[in-house]
Amino acid sequence: MRKIIYSKFDKKAISLLPPVSFSGRIITILSEGEAEKAVDYLLSSKILGVDTETRPAFHKGESHKVSLLQVANHDTCFLFRLNRIGMCPPIIRLLEDTTVPKIGLSWHDDLLSLHRRTAFVPGFFIDLQDIVGLLGIKDMSLQKLYANIFHEKISKRQRLTNWDADVLNEKQQVYAAIDAWACVNLYEEISRLMKTKDYDLIANEEEKQDTDNNKIALSSNS
Repeated sequence: MRKIIYSKFDKKAISLLPPVSFSGRIITILSEGEAEKAVDYLLSSKILGVDTETRPAFHKGESHKVSLLQVANHDTCFLFRLNRIGMCPPIIRLLEDTTVPKIGLSWHDDLLSLHRRTAFVPGFFIDLQDIVGLLGIKDMSLQKLYANIFHEKISKRQRLTNWDADVLNEKQQVYAAIDAWACVNLYEEISRLMKTKDYDLIANEEEKQDTDNNKIALSSNS
């Protein structure tokens, strides 16, 4: 059965979708030793999803360093508490690795945040925003992309919570894990659709109207 995707997914329809669930392992990393073992494990994977979280700023002039780096393969996500362990050598090794593709979304912004903690040379990263346009999709947010491709809802309720908290609660952990893990799913499905062409793209009404107006304008000028 061919997949139906949309050039722009209706934001109102997202609330009607079933929620995404992550049934894999979530492991919090609180020391350099733990980070070393986690990075060894992660770099044995064929593909990884990546994301970061930063404590939100609610006042003018207020800013915070990136608090969390989450990295996932198909069934395990590690939460590196950067506010506790900093950019230790194992994390630098992970970020500079050139052998395993690491998939993010708006990852250019995440790299800038990580660079504010310490300098490093980025390794093998792929930003979903650089490839979704090849399918004709114009949405750039993780929530809309996942809803469009998989017809499931990623909740964003935890986004503005305190990522510098002494202990991340279960909802924060699951939220962070899903954001990294979802990038793996999206990349693999987008790659499959690009290869098989097994999809139909539907333009939204606004784009249809723009196309009709362009046709009318061209007809009037001919």
